[in-house]
Amino acid sequence: MARYTVLDLAAWKKSGKPFAMLTAYDSTMASVFDQAGVPILLVGDSAGNNFLGHVNTIPVTLDELISLSRAVVKGSEKALVIADLPFGSYEASTQLALESSIRLLKEAGVAGVKLEGGVRVCEQVRALVSSGIPVMGHLGMTPQSVNAFGGFKVQGRDSKADEIIKDALALQEAGAFAIVLELIPAKLAREITETLSIPTIGIGAGINCDGQVLVWTDLMGLTPKPPRFSRAYLNLRQDMV
Repeated sequence: MARYTVLDLAAWKKSGKPFAMLTAYDSTMASVFDQAGVPILLVGDSAGNNFLGHVNTIPVTLDELISLSRAVVKGSEKALVIADLPFGSYEASTQLALESSIRLLKEAGVAGVKLEGGVRVCEQVRALVSSGIPVMGHLGMTPQSVNAFGGFKVQGRDSKADEIIKDALALQEAGAFAIVLELIPAKLAREITETLSIPTIGIGAGINCDGQVLVWTDLMGLTPKPPRFSRAYLNLRQDMV
């Protein structure tokens, strides 16, 4: 069975077809989401605070992401599987970004990687894309920068909006195939979505992005204190307890 590819996302953007992406950290849930028809599975460093017991994503290592990603790839048949580049695995140089990404593709079998940041990481994005590695960007409330932001807060208000637009255009020019927009005003997300030729995927960014992504434990009501923007379709934690 053929998997979805980055070309499918481009086609959905062009046709206006909305799509979903969910996080996955193990083969069992990957299989469930794949069977349900979720076209994109993100092996996020959100595993840190949703699966590995950390308070945020910063402690997650590349080796951990490789193990989790391998399980998700094995558990799915049709989904496009993208893995996060964890904090410290790409910022220092294009060489480091290449080495980390190559490990994820070779050892885990993912189809591409996601990294956080705009203009500051475009050199890395170009190097990865020129090496044949699909790259998804991530702007707005980028969790790896939580300490710099002083917590999980809405980004892109007032004068900061222009900076995020500039970052989005820079990522597109560098070759990113899609961009996650997290915790930014809905008006800004809509403007970026209408400006870019590549898909946007929103999380806490309103309804006007090309696609939407959620952490699966938030979606299913397992997270004790979920983000205010998330919608739980079940209350599994209460039911299980």
